Amino acid sequence: MRTFSMIVETSSRLALHTNPTMRYNLSEITEVIRNRRSIAPEKFSPRKVHREQIELMLNNAIWAPSHGLTQPWRFHVFLGDGMESVRQFIPELYRKTTPIEKFNQAKYDRMALRLNRASAVIALCMKRDSSGKIDEMEEIEAVACANQNLMLTATAYGLGTFWSTPKLLNHPDCHEFLNLKEGDRCLGLVYVGYPEGEWPEQHRRPLEYVTTWIETTS
Repeated sequence: MRTFSMIVETSSRLALHTNPTMRYNLSEITEVIRNRRSIAPEKFSPRKVHREQIELMLNNAIWAPSHGLTQPWRFHVFLGDGMESVRQFIPELYRKTTPIEKFNQAKYDRMALRLNRASAVIALCMKRDSSGKIDEMEEIEAVACANQNLMLTATAYGLGTFWSTPKLLNHPDCHEFLNLKEGDRCLGLVYVGYPEGEWPEQHRRPLEYVTTWIETTS
């Protein structure tokens, strides 16, 4: 029986064989895409991420597509001593915005632990197009594409990423903390760090479960 890796290798070789003018190594690109993982910050090691690595991740992120070339992505990078501000702000915002009867100490502690373990945190934000010509959902989708570029670059570095989207990011205090204007949004916090131990394995549903081919007219 052919294994999944054998299928990937065969497909890549076939593509290279049928298109000798291919500009890039499809095998390596495919490997990076399929090795990207969401790795919880609890599993990060103490090893530090460098600013130069973050800069390349962001420089690749901004080459994502956007309707009308609005380029709505905005990044707030917490690194080094700058991590202290977000480490204090996020858990305390949770405490502030959560009714006493719903407050979960374990959740609070997990927020604090993740921020303490992460080497860097990137607030992934959307700058709303002032003309209003582009639908907000398309702007959100563009930022999501940028984040995928970011995470794939991190994967190539051997860095783990974790995209967290707590509801408190929509709170006015968070918008003020990030200096967001009316119509802008924070779409998540991306935790970055070197994972401890082995790179985790993962799987996906086979293509036939998620794809409908339409190759003839009805």
